Amino acid sequence: MAKTVALLDYGSGNLRSAQRAVERVGAEVTVTSDPQTILAADGLLVPGVGAFAACMDGLRAVNGPRLIGERLAGGRPVMGICVGMQVLFEHGVEHGIDAQGCGEWPGVVERLHASVLPHMGWNTVEAPENSQMFAGFSSTDRFYFVHSYGIRDWVFEGDDLTTPPLVTWAQHDGDRFVAAVENGPLWATQFHPEKSGEMGLKLLENWVGSL
Repeated sequence: MAKTVALLDYGSGNLRSAQRAVERVGAEVTVTSDPQTILAADGLLVPGVGAFAACMDGLRAVNGPRLIGERLAGGRPVMGICVGMQVLFEHGVEHGIDAQGCGEWPGVVERLHASVLPHMGWNTVEAPENSQMFAGFSSTDRFYFVHSYGIRDWVFEGDDLTTPPLVTWAQHDGDRFVAAVENGPLWATQFHPEKSGEMGLKLLENWVGSL
């Protein structure tokens, strides 16, 4: 039986392209903001495009932070994409506005320290050897990014009972930032797997295979 994925519809993100990509790797996808559907699905995919604060406003309007938290509390998989990854952190600072995020991870999303922004196009990533997300990939594989903000110089500070996340890094114009995170049932990517061709599909296949 195919795995079921709820694609969270909160007014932000490339819903149709994300839906097509996840369906191509064998999952049944429902675009929805219905709480029962979101909580019952094998996986929840959280997209995101635009400003951090606006995405959080949209998420709160459909109780997104609570639903994400409920799924994770029960060990139920969630994956965030682009700003859908950024809102999983504590705060985002854009244009002098400090907006509160979902708080699943500590850290502040900030403007990249680069002379050329946005960071737009294909880039390689530095994944840890034991990554499940990047299983089967090489260091030369490339993914599609489009963003001006990210998590920089991140050192995870959890309590003694917290397993540190697996962090994948990338660089743009000399600045190093978080490209992806794996933390038990919570996965996230700064790049767009649905726009990353065969490599993106392979990554989504790894996620669906983990559900």
